[in-house]
Amino acid sequence: MHSVHFTAENTSNSVVERDFTVGGVPGVLWSPASGAERAPLVLMGHGGGTHKKWPAMTGRAHLLVTGCGFHVACIDAPGHGGRPRTAYDEQEIAALYRAREAGEPEGPIVVRYNARLAERAVPEWRATLDALQELPEIGPDGPVGYFGLNMGTAIGVPLTAIEPRITAAVFGLHWPDALAASAKQITVPIEFMLQWDDEHIPRASGLALFDAFASTEKTLHANAGRHKELPRFESDSAVRFFARHFGRAGTSPA
Repeated sequence: MHSVHFTAENTSNSVVERDFTVGGVPGVLWSPASGAERAPLVLMGHGGGTHKKWPAMTGRAHLLVTGCGFHVACIDAPGHGGRPRTAYDEQEIAALYRAREAGEPEGPIVVRYNARLAERAVPEWRATLDALQELPEIGPDGPVGYFGLNMGTAIGVPLTAIEPRITAAVFGLHWPDALAASAKQITVPIEFMLQWDDEHIPRASGLALFDAFASTEKTLHANAGRHKELPRFESDSAVRFFARHFGRAGTSPA
């Protein structure tokens, strides 16, 4: 079993940000600056082509830490951030760019590539969770959530389907093709985000993935706009969702 190896630390706006590695996989842990009280942990998956400290990741993490007092962790997905790309990664990325330049659908390539990334990332996330729960400020018995959109959903759905420690999750903005079978195994509370005018993911596809979850408590948040126009207030909604299920204040700062 791997342990957490911290490599850097800084504090900003009452949030402690600590870089770490677990088994060579780089990650970041955001925590409240006020002491070592145990608190819930939210695992956060980043989108394709980004990394663990992408501005959206840092912003969402700060909302969860300052609004609820949670710990938030994100690791670089295979071939992203501080991790080298394999020949397969390069092949799939080149295929995506060719399709984009030709005006062809990106979905089939993204679905295929993300499914392969998930095969590699899910065991890494489980090892990271094992290691993080060894920390005294997190512990082995506290609530664990997952928050990931786009590629973060492609990895998070199969992870949540087999990881009983995750008891609430926020997903969205992905196709159902490779995820529906795993979604049918998920019964924890779900919040799901969908862009009504998404130019990449047909509306029916997004609705099909939402419908596939076996959860009796699941909420669909559909907003007007294209794929990259998800309203910022949906991050505030995710904070309230986790606060409701993990028993924290959930008041996002102004």
